[in-house]
Amino acid sequence: MQPHFPSPFDPSRPDLADMRPNDWVARWLPPSWGPYARLCRLDRPVGTWLTLLPCIAALIQAAGGWPDLWRLFVFSFGALLMRGVGCCFNDIFDRDFDHQVERTRFRPLTSGQLSLKNAWIFVFAQLVIAALLLLAINSYSRWLALLLLPLVVIYPLCKRFTHWPQAVLGIAFNWGMLMAWSDTQNTVPLAAIAMWAGAVTWQIGYDAIYGYIDMEDDLKLGLKSAAIRFGDQGKVWLSGFYGASVLLWIWAGYAMGMHWAYFVVMVGIALHLAWQIYQFDPKKRELGLPLFRANMTVGVLLVIAALGGTLL
Repeated sequence: MQPHFPSPFDPSRPDLADMRPNDWVARWLPPSWGPYARLCRLDRPVGTWLTLLPCIAALIQAAGGWPDLWRLFVFSFGALLMRGVGCCFNDIFDRDFDHQVERTRFRPLTSGQLSLKNAWIFVFAQLVIAALLLLAINSYSRWLALLLLPLVVIYPLCKRFTHWPQAVLGIAFNWGMLMAWSDTQNTVPLAAIAMWAGAVTWQIGYDAIYGYIDMEDDLKLGLKSAAIRFGDQGKVWLSGFYGASVLLWIWAGYAMGMHWAYFVVMVGIALHLAWQIYQFDPKKRELGLPLFRANMTVGVLLVIAALGGTLL
C-alpha cells in the first residue's frame, strides 16, 4: 500500500513531513516493498551516510591508509543494516506517537501501511543478516557488536525519560568507529576513542538541530529531546558540542601522528560547523532538515582528513 499524503497540519506553514509522494521508492519499487523500504529509511539515506562516513574515516586511520576492501564492504553493509534496525525499533516503539507529530505522520506503521507483526518479522530478518556479518570480523569486534545492540533498542525509549536521547543515538550510531579499530588493529587506542567521542558530540549537535522540527509536537506529547533542553539557547549549546568535536578530532589526529594535511581539513570542518551555527534559528523549524543534511559535508571532510593524514 502506498501512503496517502493529505494536506499539512497547518496550511499556512511549510509541510515538514519526512515522506514525500512520488519519491524513488514509489516510482521504482513494487508497492508491497515500499513500506519496508521506508521503515528502514532506504528512502532517506542521509542518516546511513552520517553513520558510515565517520566509520570509513576510522577504517582509514586504523589501516594507516587505504582500508582492506572486504573490511570496507562488511562495515558499510553493517552500517546500513544497523541504521535500518534502529529506525525499525524507533517506529515500532513510537507508533502511537508518530501520527500526532507533523514530521512522522506518514510513516508506515503509524499510517497503517504495515502491520506490527510484519514489522517485527522484518527486524528479525535484518538482525539475522547482521549476525552473519559477525563471522567476517574478529572476536574482539564481535563482543563490541553485541554491546551495541541494547543501545540500538533502548534509544527510542530514551525520549520518554531524558532530554538526551541524542547522546544515546550518537554513542550507538558511531560505534562502528571503535569496531573499525578493534577489527583492524585488535585494539582501540585512546586517540580512536577521542575520534569516536568527537563524533558523538557532533551527532548530539546536528540531531538536536533536527529535533527542533518536532519540538512543538514533542512538548504536547510530553516527550523530551536535546532541542527542548536547549530551547532558545540553541546556538550556545551547538557551539559547545561542535567545538568539543573539533577539539577532540584535532587532539586525536595529533596523538595518531597525522600529516599536517589532516589539520588543514579540520579547519574546513570547523568553518563549516560555524556556518551551521550561524544559519541555525530555533524559531525556523524548516531549517532543521537542510542543516541536518549539510552534515554530509562534515562526514566527507572527515574521510578526506583521514586520507590526507595517513597517505601524505
